[in-house]
Amino acid sequence: MGSTNVSHEEELMMSRLVDSVKQISKFSNSKGFFGRIQGDLVRRITLLSPFFEELIDICAELNEEQLKGFEVMRIALDSSLELFRSVNGGSKLLQIFQRGSVVQKFHDATVEIEAALTQIPYDKFEISEEVREQVELLHFQFKRAIERREEYDLQLSHDLAMAESVVDPEYPEILKRLSQELQLSTIDELKKESHAIHEYFLSYDGDPDDCFQRMSTLLKKLVDCATTESSEPDASTGSKTISRHRSPVIPEYFRCPISLELMKDPVIVSTGQTYERSSIQKWLDAGHKTCPKSQETLLHSGLTPNYVLKSLIALWCESNGIELPQNQGSYNRTTRPGGSSSSDCDRAFVLALLEKLANGTTEQQRAAAGELRLLAKRNADNRVCIAEAGAIPLLVELLSSPDPRTQEHSVTALLNLSINEGNKGAIVDAGAITDIVEVLKNGSMEARENAAATLFSLSVIDENKVAIGAAGAIQALISLLEEGTRRGKKDAATAIFNLCIYQGNKSRAIKGGIVDPLTRLLKDAGGGMVDEALAILAILSTNQEGKAAIAEADTIPVLVEIIRTGSPRNRENAAAILWYLCIGNMERLNVAREVGADVALKELTENGTDRAKRKAASLLEIIQQLEGVVISTVP
Repeated sequence: MGSTNVSHEEELMMSRLVDSVKQISKFSNSKGFFGRIQGDLVRRITLLSPFFEELIDICAELNEEQLKGFEVMRIALDSSLELFRSVNGGSKLLQIFQRGSVVQKFHDATVEIEAALTQIPYDKFEISEEVREQVELLHFQFKRAIERREEYDLQLSHDLAMAESVVDPEYPEILKRLSQELQLSTIDELKKESHAIHEYFLSYDGDPDDCFQRMSTLLKKLVDCATTESSEPDASTGSKTISRHRSPVIPEYFRCPISLELMKDPVIVSTGQTYERSSIQKWLDAGHKTCPKSQETLLHSGLTPNYVLKSLIALWCESNGIELPQNQGSYNRTTRPGGSSSSDCDRAFVLALLEKLANGTTEQQRAAAGELRLLAKRNADNRVCIAEAGAIPLLVELLSSPDPRTQEHSVTALLNLSINEGNKGAIVDAGAITDIVEVLKNGSMEARENAAATLFSLSVIDENKVAIGAAGAIQALISLLEEGTRRGKKDAATAIFNLCIYQGNKSRAIKGGIVDPLTRLLKDAGGGMVDEALAILAILSTNQEGKAAIAEADTIPVLVEIIRTGSPRNRENAAAILWYLCIGNMERLNVAREVGADVALKELTENGTDRAKRKAASLLEIIQQLEGVVISTVP
């Protein structure tokens, strides 16, 4: 098929493909949460380059159908390149909160490239056998990658939940782990992240949503963590996370666009622009209805505190020896003159829906609950508006509806409402926990899954963990863990993990027989639940009953194998479980030694995470002492 009669279009096509691959290869060393999934895709794409280059070398002549195939490939590679740039240049916190969507984009990119390879008859070109075999192998790898979906990171979910809402003895360690995984541990990285969040907000169509508030709050905590870390000099490098400047220049985005002064109390208007509160308030009091900087019409006059920027300004002032800005006093979130909450939510429409919930027919109740479910999902203001209108008690009452669809809508609406921290208490006060558990036991599969997710959301508050466990949720969650769909199992596992942070729920889970299904999931490497099973077993292994039950399930050989071959996070959890099982128990130590734990642990002390190294070194020392005793008793 070789020819020298190659059109300019064909030559240009191949050159563009080679150039796209070169651009994509620059992202091969990306780290962070998406580092592995991105690295795998970049590596596969990069290996396509020899194929394209050889087609240029042999001056391959392409027919119209083949050109279409390569055009599909060009589009797929351009789309992938745009994805890589987005992931590596946007807000890391936004990506982590929307990780399901980002992972799906990586999957979609893989699907597009595989589809393009399917349309390219690479076996028909007169290319070297080596290159042809490589393309065939790559095509097979792309097909496998499509079938193998990325799993939910339970540990990350736990860390985010703890970092956002829970005060825990290991809280600083959790923040540090998050900052390292997200690469947000230095002041420069945090400044870039603040700017990225600001850019996202500017491009966002509408008012600040709950995700934005969560991003802002968590970034503030990471800033505080960086400040604490930077207070102790690093003797080995003689540097600090935050460096001092002799003649500081105020960063442009720290200045108010109106006064051009360093902002003391930055607030965000509906267009996404940030101003000093006193300056923008004077502008609004003068009767202006537009944003001073963008000249866009303001949707409302509400002012949202920009806590992230305020923290970064304070941190910048401290690091540069400048007097910290004085607070201008407290201010309620997004208020209008007269004290009413600002929201685009149509209160009259919501009240009409509530009337149908309370007094409508079954069909009207089902439709109204469905509308509220969608409204509550849409944005943060809607969640506040719906709750203030009195929807929560009515939705709780409909959890007992004989109509399965109404029940599904009601529990999902409560799930969406519970995203708002203030609504969590209102849902619990309305007596929802018992009814949600009943849905978890007897509802449709979708209702059971969303009930599990709702319980997880409510369990972020410590006292709710006690109430949810006492209501019988653990046993129902274990049933969902065994019987549910993939999504249902993951929802159940996430809820169980969070509930078992409370000691009393560990006993309930163990007595409920959770260890056996977890062990089955642990041994089923293809089931996609190994991460979750390990994380839950790790938290149960700190309990005496849990240690006994886990050991009786013959898990030690499996744990040792995971220490040998698992992911870094799984190796860490497996080592922790093994440590708890074996400390003070000679019988289990012997079992671990017999299945080769010493070799696996030695390797882990060299290549594991910090926590894994500590557990492995401690356990390895005890095993080696045991071996010494055994040898000394041999005649």
